[in-house]
Amino acid sequence: MSTGVKAASIIFAAGKGSRMTGYDGNKTLLPLIPGATPFQGDRPMLLHILEQLPNGPKALVVHHRKNEILLATENLNVSYFDQPVTNGTGGALLAARPFLESVKKGGVIITMGDVPLVGRGTYESLLDRLEDHPFVVLGFTPGDRKKYGLLDTEGPFVKRIVEWTYWHRFSPTKQEGLRVCNAGIYAARVEILRFYLDRLEDRPHAVIKEQQGRFGEIKEYFITDLVELLAEDGLKTGFVVARDEREVMGIDDPAALRAAQKLFRLLFSP
Repeated sequence: MSTGVKAASIIFAAGKGSRMTGYDGNKTLLPLIPGATPFQGDRPMLLHILEQLPNGPKALVVHHRKNEILLATENLNVSYFDQPVTNGTGGALLAARPFLESVKKGGVIITMGDVPLVGRGTYESLLDRLEDHPFVVLGFTPGDRKKYGLLDTEGPFVKRIVEWTYWHRFSPTKQEGLRVCNAGIYAARVEILRFYLDRLEDRPHAVIKEQQGRFGEIKEYFITDLVELLAEDGLKTGFVVARDEREVMGIDDPAALRAAQKLFRLLFSP
């Protein structure tokens, strides 16, 4: 798929970001250029992501403080889709189903509103790989794998994405063979993605979470399940490895925000 071809994009901007202590707004609107405090300033993360994404129709999945998102993006040509319950990345994708139905063909980028340092060239690399694979995962190779999901690969293909819950029980030898982490950013042929949404919806996971001070079981859906769903039908997922792990850092807490603000000056300032 030529990088000159337009691509649709879906950005997940629904979550509250409970680890961003001291801030109650929508996390995706935090500034990359700080002002008096790290929470004040210019260049909101979400607006920067929208600018870096390839040309084409764009959708925002919203929930927490969604009116702030609508206000910040009111002059941009984007569509909005509510995720009534924050039920996982797969749930966010399912919320954007009407958008995917409106995109007739081509590629679609799926990305997170709190991973702001990915450059356009990386998104285009994912789209290029769609020439050979119906679904492509962005990976990275950090010095510390922490609790990231890991790509179980075979040559240029991803067989599955293994979450920390499972891989931390693997033998040291098996763990050593899993070096590429999942950045949580994907590209897909839109017609393939539409076809597998029903099967993704039929595959919920029971997760215990705290909501409004009470723990309870909720159903969550994981985009990573798409890799195995495609594999069941003989379709192989590809992957691209980011050149610098800092490019795919997620902004989860105030320390990560300050680090991203410093990196933004380094990577994007003229």
